[in-house]
Amino acid sequence: MTRGGTEKTRDEPERRCIVTGDVQPKAGLVRFVVSPDGQVLPDLASKLPGRGIWVTADRGAIVKAAAKGLFARAARAQVTVPPNLADMVEDGLAKRVVELVSLARKAGLAVAGFEKVKGWLAEGRAKVLLQASDGSDRGKGKLWTPQGGRWFGCLTSSELGLAFGRDYVIHGALASGGLSIRVVEEAAKLDGLRKNDGGSPAGKETKSA
Repeated sequence: MTRGGTEKTRDEPERRCIVTGDVQPKAGLVRFVVSPDGQVLPDLASKLPGRGIWVTADRGAIVKAAAKGLFARAARAQVTVPPNLADMVEDGLAKRVVELVSLARKAGLAVAGFEKVKGWLAEGRAKVLLQASDGSDRGKGKLWTPQGGRWFGCLTSSELGLAFGRDYVIHGALASGGLSIRVVEEAAKLDGLRKNDGGSPAGKETKSA
């Protein structure tokens, strides 16, 4: 099992974290590149040109990479690291998770609200449970992680609300499918940046979504 919540497979691309030295699937890492002017930039979509520099999706690891000059060592060149690099990654990942949940909602693969989510859980339709980090623990405790699925509490109620076109949302659920797999991967990374203590992911393989 990897940090990004995926089972390691033979054909899954792997990269080495410049902080821990561990080799793991890309799903559990954040890619960085060095711009032409020497600035380290997060490449969350893995689309920017240049040699990738990979760091475990963890706030402490990113902060350490910046503080210890590990980006310059990996790039074998002088680089400029933004002082708020970890915050940049966190904000970017949050935006990606919100956008993916919104896409799932528009595709009919997501619901919000306690009763609707409870219904999907009871029917076995829900594969991912999303609960706001600032929601009531008592209310969140009345729902459960889907069998063979995942739980995440790394988004705020306003962020979940944005995904569902509302002012705020406390409870959300996703059905199985490709979008849910992508939500799991990105939310697992965001969880590493936010170190949420409201609960723990179920630890199932990403592809179960």
